Amino acid sequence: MTKRDAGRKAASRLDAGRTGDPIAILEALLADQGRSLGAQHPDTLRTRNELANAYGAAGRAQDAIATLEALLGDLELFIGAAHPNTLLTRGNLAGALQAAGRPQDAIALLEPLLAGRERILGPEHPDTLATRGNLANAYQAAGRTQDAIAIYEPLLADLERILGPQHPSTLGTRGNLANAYGDAGRSQDPIAILEPLLTEHEGTLGAEHPDTLRTRNNLANAYADAGRTEDAMAILEPLVADRERILGAEHPDTLASRNNLANAYQAAGRTQDAIAILEPLVADLERALGPQHRDTLASRANLANAYWAAGRTQDAGALLESLLADQKQTLGAEHADTLSTRVGLAAALQDAGRAADAIALLEPLAADLERIHGAEHPYTLRTRNNLAIVYGDAGRTDDAIAVLEPLVADLERVLGAEHPDTIGSRTNLANAYEVAGRTEDADRVRDRPGDESSWDDGEDLDAGNTFIV
Repeated sequence: MTKRDAGRKAASRLDAGRTGDPIAILEALLADQGRSLGAQHPDTLRTRNELANAYGAAGRAQDAIATLEALLGDLELFIGAAHPNTLLTRGNLAGALQAAGRPQDAIALLEPLLAGRERILGPEHPDTLATRGNLANAYQAAGRTQDAIAIYEPLLADLERILGPQHPSTLGTRGNLANAYGDAGRSQDPIAILEPLLTEHEGTLGAEHPDTLRTRNNLANAYADAGRTEDAMAILEPLVADRERILGAEHPDTLASRNNLANAYQAAGRTQDAIAILEPLVADLERALGPQHRDTLASRANLANAYWAAGRTQDAGALLESLLADQKQTLGAEHADTLSTRVGLAAALQDAGRAADAIALLEPLAADLERIHGAEHPYTLRTRNNLAIVYGDAGRTDDAIAVLEPLVADLERVLGAEHPDTIGSRTNLANAYEVAGRTEDADRVRDRPGDESSWDDGEDLDAGNTFIV
């Protein structure tokens, strides 16, 4: 049998099993191709890329990254670093890294990739335009919102000129720019983009076109971000019904809108309504996408938050423990969602009186956040505060003071002396001094303007303060 015939046989095996598990089919196909065609054959390389895509679609981010890293190394060796397929794989790896919550690593790939594509293909080649958009997405995910906007704005103008205002890439970039404006705190700018875009879609594409439905969803999210919760719910309630009717109850877009409606209900204080959506939604997501898919993980986190808001702290804690294990495996320990779950689980453990377990989570978490975001990032500062509280719960008053003294100084410098977080941590420090018998130090810390309303005469370290989640 020739290599060409072997390749056809392997491909027919994939075609014959299209309705099965795509990952299992691709893994078997790759094994066949490796034996019959060899590791360097174009079909083998192509299947490795398809398998990485399948891993990514299934939420198996780490498997996707491992496959793409190995593939990229082989492509650079076999066909060269500047070959179009090598460049494509480099872009795919950047996308997988970003999906895994590693935007800095994605940026490290995308910046030189964009420079190379501009040099080799030209600034207006479709692949160059796509890479500009991907780099902007990575900047946004990394919190570099202004850098993202600086790319999106001229990119949108170029796309409108080159591809036209109705091209899907143009419309998608308009939506991404709207999201970036929202992240930059420009809450009215996304609405200003999305409201006329929705009217345009409804007039040209019809009310039930997928792009129209997607823009309705994005506008609802923009309303929610702007605090217009009632407007968001007014869009999302009929949108969920429309997507269930048009796309089906388990279509990814339908599942996303159900999740967004639950978030809107929770923002409106309708926690029980949120739970009533999220419980069956999580079950549907686990069945349709698997328990470790990114969308499933996100909705499980939202359900845990809803349980917490409803006072069901034990249910929240149990869900967060299982969620954290899956997030570490799928997203990695340092993904933003994983870090958030580590904070939430520490709060649940503290609430359950499991101070030692909470400390075991918070000590490495504080170190990770300081390394990832810096010592003065709000997440880092809040986690240092929470660690001090749990040290107090465990009777480790001296450790609490050792955390709180530099923390208060940092908060005063970063946020100002009158910021609620600064006042709260000063409250904790004063209470810690009191517990340690350092009454003069406690009085000195308490003698600050604006703090009086936060004091509590109780003896607990965290009296008058809250664990910040």
